[in-house]
Amino acid sequence: MPYTQRSGCGTLTLSDIERTVQLAGWVDALRDHGEVIFIHLRDRSGIVQVVFNPAFMSSTDRRNAEGLRSEFCVCVTGRVARRETGTENPHIETGSIEVIADSLLILNKSRTLPFTISEKAMVAGATVKGTEAIGEDLRLKYRYLDLRRPTLQGNIIKRHRITKAVRDYLDTEGFIEVETPMLTKSTPEGARDYLVPSRVHPKKFYALPQSPQLFKQLLMIGGMERYFQIARCFRDEDLRPNRQPEFTQLDLEASFIDEEFIYRITEELIVRMFAVGGITLTAPFLRMTWREAVDTTGSDSPDLRFGLRLVEVTDILRDTSYGILEQVVKRGGVIKGINIKGASDQLSKNVLQNEYAKKIVPSFGARGMTWMRMVGGRLESNIVQFFSPKEQAALIGRLTAENGDVLVMIADSSPIRVNRALGLLRLHLAGRLGLISRDSYCPVWVTDFPLFEIHGKTVTSTHHPFTAPDRVDFDPHDRRALAALTSRSYDIVINGEEIGGGSIRINDIEVQHRIFQALGLADDEIKDKFGFFLRSLRYGAPPHGGLAIGMDRVVSMILGTPSIRDVIAFPKNRSASCPLTEAPSPVSERQLAEAGLLEAVGVGWVDGTKVVQYVP
Repeated sequence: MPYTQRSGCGTLTLSDIERTVQLAGWVDALRDHGEVIFIHLRDRSGIVQVVFNPAFMSSTDRRNAEGLRSEFCVCVTGRVARRETGTENPHIETGSIEVIADSLLILNKSRTLPFTISEKAMVAGATVKGTEAIGEDLRLKYRYLDLRRPTLQGNIIKRHRITKAVRDYLDTEGFIEVETPMLTKSTPEGARDYLVPSRVHPKKFYALPQSPQLFKQLLMIGGMERYFQIARCFRDEDLRPNRQPEFTQLDLEASFIDEEFIYRITEELIVRMFAVGGITLTAPFLRMTWREAVDTTGSDSPDLRFGLRLVEVTDILRDTSYGILEQVVKRGGVIKGINIKGASDQLSKNVLQNEYAKKIVPSFGARGMTWMRMVGGRLESNIVQFFSPKEQAALIGRLTAENGDVLVMIADSSPIRVNRALGLLRLHLAGRLGLISRDSYCPVWVTDFPLFEIHGKTVTSTHHPFTAPDRVDFDPHDRRALAALTSRSYDIVINGEEIGGGSIRINDIEVQHRIFQALGLADDEIKDKFGFFLRSLRYGAPPHGGLAIGMDRVVSMILGTPSIRDVIAFPKNRSASCPLTEAPSPVSERQLAEAGLLEAVGVGWVDGTKVVQYVP
């Protein structure tokens, strides 16, 4: 049957009245009023009401209409008409019109559905069951049905438009889209690789890329100058609620640039991406160093939609007579506080002492919490008598305390523990007190990260080993000097969530070799894992840098979905498995043997058939 004259269900308007149209799609919902049958017909463009009236149909089509059920795939022709006054449906875009059918063709029937797909009520005031009560694994098992829901389908369409906006902008800036290999060499990039055995190279493996990092740098060495890719990446990470083992990132790299170029390009990209979702962002974005972010918010992914900044008061209380704080200061520890502006009425003594000091703050890793209120121009608490008038006045000044404010402080010998606990407390308080506007967005660049993370005898890269240090005159064996190095790296954070990051890269082979040495890699290991890359740096590698943005994460933020799985067509579940295809799954012994993962240990014959016995 030709569909060349087909119209979209959701594209019909009042201007189409009296026009004969052909529609095709799925039965979203139906009502049988005896003689007359009404259905919602749905396709990708939307929903329209179709009326089956025996006065305008053949007896065969009438019988077919009586047999319709949800999700039957049908083709309808009919006349567009204005709905009678009072019968309009505000739930759908085409609610002022309907199609009076004169023919019906059932293209395919549907079995009883495992869950309801319809999201639109047929009459005003009616309700439609949502997907909240449907188990996610059931939705993923029948993802092809779940994808018919207008909300999920709309997410995928909007993701396409966001991606298109990215491609269009980068094209105007001279970036070239290049695909990099999916089967590559296993190199340490932080997470575990997914390994792929090679049949033609027994006992050797490819790795699926954690990112196109080395290849995009090779493209710069190859003179491409500006590259981007909507790249599929794979990381065998421990499970987290909003992570996927395979994900998509916008990957870009450019030569002969500095950080300011990356900031400009990325800010314009993000402004355009959010605009597709109807969200207006203003550039330039805020910037703060890693040290400032950690010291003032307790996180390297700061949420700046509200205040509650961390303020150090160690120097004020250096000679305090309050025993707990006195011991912390003597051990070289840190005391920091937060001013919770105007929260005195919302945070009672019982809440502060019994909930926060005894339960919530210890759950964040701190040993306890000290608190005070500002009342009548003075500090009040059950411990205020341990602080001298000078100390109290200094605290009021440093924390800019006013009447009605609540001051909380955490002290510990570990500055890291203080920052972490106060950072978590900051977020908890903001949520409890309603300080976070859900419709506000505060992007910020976090810069100058430490180049290395040092834990005991282990040295690791904070980002990856190809990040340029802030200076190159360092000794790779001097651990104290390594700990002091900062990097030319940058993360883009929105509302406390890192959505992307990158760095200026190393283009000098000697510096790159010293970075590998600092990481504890022996010369033969460096040659084995990175020999091909180091070799390329000998041939006039240009200065270059880049960035990657997590597309699943940023699209989810733009569309306001509760999970990144709602913006991915076929995601894995929270246990990294696919209920639809039942992957991962066992494979046959023959496949394992062909891949060189089994050894033949014996050959025999059973009932005239040759049998090979294998072991791993």
